[in-house]
Parts: sequence; C-alpha cells; structure tokens
Amino acid sequence: MSATNNRPAQGEEEEEDDYMSPLFLAPPTTSSSVPIKESSLQRRLRLKREAEARGRPKSKAELAQEAELQREKAHSTSLLSSKPQSKGLAMMAKMGFKPGSTLGSSTSGSAEPIRVSIKEGKEGIGLESERKRKLRELVENMEKTEKKQKVEAVDYRERMRKEREEQRLEGQIRGAQKVAEGLDTDRSKEKGEDIQKKLLRSLPVLWRGLVKAREENERDKRMRRDLEQHAMSRLPTYDDEDEDNDDKKALGKKQTVYEMSEDLDEEDKELDEFNGLTAEEKLKRLVDYLREEHHYCFWCKFQYPDEKMEGCPGLTEEEHD
Repeated sequence: MSATNNRPAQGEEEEEDDYMSPLFLAPPTTSSSVPIKESSLQRRLRLKREAEARGRPKSKAELAQEAELQREKAHSTSLLSSKPQSKGLAMMAKMGFKPGSTLGSSTSGSAEPIRVSIKEGKEGIGLESERKRKLRELVENMEKTEKKQKVEAVDYRERMRKEREEQRLEGQIRGAQKVAEGLDTDRSKEKGEDIQKKLLRSLPVLWRGLVKAREENERDKRMRRDLEQHAMSRLPTYDDEDEDNDDKKALGKKQTVYEMSEDLDEEDKELDEFNGLTAEEKLKRLVDYLREEHHYCFWCKFQYPDEKMEGCPGLTEEEHD
C-alpha cells in the first residue's frame, strides 16, 4: 500500500527540479554571522557573469567616465606624501620645507599648488576664460541690480512713510495755529485790543506765519480782481443814474480798497527761524504754548478752567490714545 501511495497518479508527470530558481541561486541565510560558502553552482554562475562583463566592450561614455575618475584621483593625490619621495622634495626638505607649509618666508601664500584646469572644448586659448569672466560679471551685475532694487524698494517705502508723517504733522500744526490765533484774538478782544490792526511782527511767531500766508493769498486774489475790474472799466458800459454804491459794487463797477499789514513784505528773521524747525519741534512748541497760555490741550480738544488741567492724560499724542 505504501509503495502504491508514493507513486504518482496515472496521467501526471513527475516535477523536475528547477536549478535556475532563486531557491538554488540565492545563498542560504542563517542567523549566524559566519558567511556560508557558496556552492559549486553559484560559483559557476558568478564566474560566468564576471566573464561576460569582462568580455563586453565598454561604451564611450563609460570609458570617458573611467578616464575622468582616474584623472581626478591623480590630481587629488599629493606627490609630497607619495613613496618613494622625489629627489626635488628631498632637496626642499633639506632647505627647511615641510609638507603642508607655504613656499618662501611668507606664511600668507598658498599651501596647495595651482590646480590643473583641463581644456575640453574646441575654443581658442583664453576664449573660455573670457566667456566665464563675462558670465561672472553678468551674474554679479544681476545680483547688484537685485540688491539695489531691494534697497530702493525699502528706501521708497521709508520715504513714503516719512512724507505721509510729515503731511500729517503739517496738518496738525495748521490746526494748532488756528486754535492759538482764535484764543489769542478772543483774549485781545476781552482786553479791548484790536489784534487785526497790529503789525505782523507784533503777533506771536507761533502762528504769525499762518496770518502772513493768509494775507499774501488774499492780496494775490485782490490783485487779480483789480486787474479784471480795470479791464472791465475800459469797456463802454451803460451808466445808470439810479444805481447806488451797493449796486455798483455788486456789478463790479466800484473798486474796493483793502488794508494790508504794512510789514507784509519785510524780512522776518524770527519767523524764518521758526519755519526752519522740524515739524515735530514746531508742533511741540504750539502744544506747550496752548497749555501754558490758555490751559488748552490740543489732544483733548478742550480748554480747562485752570492750570492744573485735571483729567488730561499727558503732554503727548501717544498718551491720549
């Protein structure tokens, strides 16, 4: 019975061993670190593969790569450390030269020889170096241009920020000057004085420039108006006897005489010095003047009853935020 059971069934073929399968080709692995000796079949296959590799001719790319590797290896190998040493090195050693040091008495020289640069192209001598120089200059110019553009962008943003801040401060200065003018005018009226008839130099220098600019602007407008009226007066017009002075004034037939400050065009060194201050300093002086003279806080927009100014958080704009 056992012999009958071990025989293959009729119609079935016996399986043959496949000696090319990984089961036979791969070396057996064990948990031990001791290498297992390869079998004769594995050795025969390995030698066959090595022979085929040696017999196959190498391509141009492989040959060029091998030549490049050999050349780089030769260039990176120091002749000073090679054995046997050359006679020239022995003579230099007798004169005090040590491998790794520089030549001569100066220690700032190069400790390595100049590297050999292999010319592989077909260009003329010096053409490749000239092309590299132009390319290097182009890259440097591009880097400088990019850096300059970044600096200019930062400078532009900083300049615009300063201009906006300057405009904001100038607006605050004009506002503080108007407040100071109004408070000083009210105080003069209470004393029975007419501040409008005073000379420009008698006005406080803190808001004197505001009045001067206003009068100069008004004078220019009046001069243009006078020229227009003068031109109209040269034209033939109908003179109505029933028109009174108000009618003639309304129709532009009567010129109006205005009184201007006598010293409007005179030099004012005190005002020039004040205008030469920075915007921050001018605003600070105006704010201090309003507080000291009128107990008025420019940032609170409020006039306090006494010099204590209770309720005001401070002197600066930041303290009122």
